Amino acid sequence: MGTISFHRELPKPSTSSSPTSSSTSSTSRTETVNGSHEFKIKGYSLAKGMGVGKYMASDTFMVGGYEWAIYFYPDGKSAEDNATYVSLFIALASEGTDVRALFELTLLDQSGKDHHKVHSHFGRMLESGPYTLKYRGSMWGYKRFFKRTLLETSDYLKDDCLSIRCCVGVVKSHTEGPKIYSITAPPSDIGQHFGKLLESGKGADVKFEVDGEIFDAHKLILAARSPVFRAQLFGPLKDQNTQSIRVEDMEAPVFKALLHFIYWDALPDMEELMGSTSKWASTLVAQHLLAAADRYALERMRLLCEAKLCEGVTINTVATTLALAEQHNCLHLKGVCLKFIALPENLKAVMQTDGFEYLKESCPGVLAELLQYVAKIGEHSVISCGYRKEGSLDGSDVNGRRVKPRLQ
Repeated sequence: MGTISFHRELPKPSTSSSPTSSSTSSTSRTETVNGSHEFKIKGYSLAKGMGVGKYMASDTFMVGGYEWAIYFYPDGKSAEDNATYVSLFIALASEGTDVRALFELTLLDQSGKDHHKVHSHFGRMLESGPYTLKYRGSMWGYKRFFKRTLLETSDYLKDDCLSIRCCVGVVKSHTEGPKIYSITAPPSDIGQHFGKLLESGKGADVKFEVDGEIFDAHKLILAARSPVFRAQLFGPLKDQNTQSIRVEDMEAPVFKALLHFIYWDALPDMEELMGSTSKWASTLVAQHLLAAADRYALERMRLLCEAKLCEGVTINTVATTLALAEQHNCLHLKGVCLKFIALPENLKAVMQTDGFEYLKESCPGVLAELLQYVAKIGEHSVISCGYRKEGSLDGSDVNGRRVKPRLQ
């Protein structure tokens, strides 16, 4: 007998629409988040001779959620080169694991001819893909970035100054799914509603007497915004008379501005508050508001005032601002003030102001920190041993892959 076989064709997907079928899609995107930093090295001739492996580091800068820093070795990074070459590296300066990135190191031509010396990963295909920095302190760059004798007779060195630009592109991946709606929500306007409530005075149930002026407010709003007001109005040690409270050691315009922030969640216009366009007047208001914000534990208001004071540092105001920063533990503002005063072109002028006398009397301990900043600037640059050594041959990165230099 012959064999009987059965064959049945598998059904093909229907191309017609069906109420029970669905089709979805998604896209994976891998892109770079790019940023750059320019590092100037002034007094190059004085930096020579600091020793092989000793470097000058840039300030850290943020790209793609990570901090980075540029390291320049005037006498080279490797003892085997006997200070014949300068070395240049970019390093991961914050915590991170297997950070993938593209880099570009550029020594800028200062003659105006734009003949820059560029080592770049951008704009071309890399055989093994982007470079991976394994941990904090990992470096990419060149031990033999430039021969020192050629550098010192080139257009890259002008007025004893070098200018280096570093571009970093941190690799980021994400998946995009289909958008099922597109509705633009308006920004929050809750602050406007509360602000209008303050202006109207409706439902106010507490009064504050400040420097002879009366301010109406709402207990629940104050308590919700400030733990200090919450304790004062509803805590076990609350004021006996919560209908009318006297506020000491604060001027009326400052308390008015404090209430404005509590209700509007924004600082008032400083010029309008003072009735003056003077930068000094705005700084004075910001100083008082910072103290008030600290008194009532309004952290966001304190940070906003700190930011305004950082922007408005001047010869005449920096000493009093520094004293305020010390008294209210504003570390970032304190650092900005110390750096400003320590600059050679500012130090003498600041010391002649009345504010500096106040600083010496109220915060004598800050003077020792100021001397440290002055000493650091006097040293021209901070010189110390570097991160973990990750050697690279001339013209290659730490992963051993070659990067062809090009002139721009």
